[in-house]
Amino acid sequence: MTVNLEVAEGVGTIRLDRPPMNALDIATQDRLRELAEEVTGRDDVRAVVIWGGEKVFAAGADIKEMRDMDHAGMVARSRALQDSFTAVARIPKPVVAAVTGYALGGGCELALCADYRIAGENAKLGQPEILLGLIPGAGGTQRLARLIGPSRAKDLIFTGRQVKADEALTLGLVDRVVPAEEVYEQAHAWAARLARGPAIALRAAKETVDAGLETDLETGLAVERSWFAGLFATEDREIGMRSFVEEGPGKAKFR
Repeated sequence: MTVNLEVAEGVGTIRLDRPPMNALDIATQDRLRELAEEVTGRDDVRAVVIWGGEKVFAAGADIKEMRDMDHAGMVARSRALQDSFTAVARIPKPVVAAVTGYALGGGCELALCADYRIAGENAKLGQPEILLGLIPGAGGTQRLARLIGPSRAKDLIFTGRQVKADEALTLGLVDRVVPAEEVYEQAHAWAARLARGPAIALRAAKETVDAGLETDLETGLAVERSWFAGLFATEDREIGMRSFVEEGPGKAKFR
């Protein structure tokens, strides 16, 4: 398999495994969608790490495969391409991207689907599609602009330039930079901490933030209000509030 799933401590690691550069060919894209749907439905997976291994996250699409596709072929394929990445973005659980080495093109777009990005000091990110006479096609024009703002996103997309980890941190493209050998360990620790949290409240928080970014403030507040009230029907809310009153903050043990 070009993508594998391992589960430990409530954390599912979706591992890209297509040496040497984890090029995202059609089979890999489809496998990503399958595993995203699997972790969405598994109760034993409460948080997710997306990882490409110690050397590279993903260097982009399989250009040799794409070169042989004509307009009609890409019209038929482009929706499936986006759907694969959207399935990752819509995992209703905390998702962290552990980025080492190159995260370019589709690799960068995959990292954008995560809620949080931890990058190694050796990481290089970018959207170089313009250098091929193309634009990002797996969500990059939309998710990148929403994350770092339209002018910064246009600079990266227009020029196709790669940014090192320190600049990516300054841009807001990644959230933390650590030594390359610590990337997966820290990403797993981030996910494991949240895996011990209140699953329904975390899902509510993620869906509310994401939904609010796609709509106006009034509608976003209505979504928040609905989820906030709904959580009062959950066992996690009872456990959290009882623990707060009896033991103080931050000591609740959710089921």
